[in-house]
Order: sequence, then structure tokens, then C-alpha cells
Amino acid sequence: MAAEKPIMMVGIDDSEHSFYALQWTIERFFSSFSEEQQPYKLVIVHSKPAPASVIGLAGPGAAEVLPFVEMDLKRAATKIVEKAKEVIGKSVKEITVDVVEGDARNVLCDAVDRHHATVLVVGSHGYGALKRAVLGSVSDYCAHHAHCNVMIVKKPKVKN
Repeated sequence: MAAEKPIMMVGIDDSEHSFYALQWTIERFFSSFSEEQQPYKLVIVHSKPAPASVIGLAGPGAAEVLPFVEMDLKRAATKIVEKAKEVIGKSVKEITVDVVEGDARNVLCDAVDRHHATVLVVGSHGYGALKRAVLGSVSDYCAHHAHCNVMIVKKPKVKN
């Protein structure tokens, strides 16, 4: 009996940086191998924000809006997953897709543990130190808290 392949997990959102990281991963670890020779199993994880976090403290009318916000968030998550599957194409036959509600930092680190991932791949938005300090960096958080190796893929800057 063959040993289980290790899990390579890719965190995605709607940014071009995360799709670049996904494409980069597919090209280097999957598309150049036959399915039997691929060194990893692929897990895609998308963190969907909670409807309440999107609405915030909207006041008395928030309860009526919540179902519409939830529907829009589900629709957006579906589009992101469909786009990821297009990027992957036929390079990988078996993909596990995980859409989880919550903050991306916690969702990715929890998913690493749940799937027993060996490697987590995330894109880098390329924020400077100040913006990263104010907004927080998912990749930085995962690099320090995920219980596996973390590969941060930066999209090359276009030179003029």
C-alpha cells in the first residue's frame, strides 16, 4: 500500500495575489507531474467573512439586511472557488475545497491542523510596513502561528 501523500494547502481570497500564488503552486508542484507522481494532495481554503462582520454596528435595521448579506457572501465565495478551479484546470484531478466562515488568519491556521497540512501557501499583497501594521498581514500571522511550513508567494512587480 502506498503512503499517503502530504497535503499542500493554498489559501485564496479574491485578490490577484492569491490567484498568482495558486497558479505559481500549480505550475511548480502539480502540472509538470502525472497525477500519480504529484508530490502532494491539494487543499484549497477560502475564508468567508461572517455577515455580522460585514454589516458591523449598522443599528436597528441590520437584522433585515443580514440574509441578503449572507447570500452575497456565499455567491462571492462560490465565484472565488470557481475561479480557483479554472486556474487549476486539469492539472489536479482531486482537489479538496474548504470554505470556512471567519477571519482568514484563524481559518487558515485551523485548516492546517484539521487537514494535517505539510505546507501552507499564501500570496503576499506586498504591503509596506505601515500598512501591514495597520491592516495586519495574513501571511505574517500564518508564518508565525501555522503548525506547518509556510510558503509566501510574492507576485513580481512590473518594471516600467
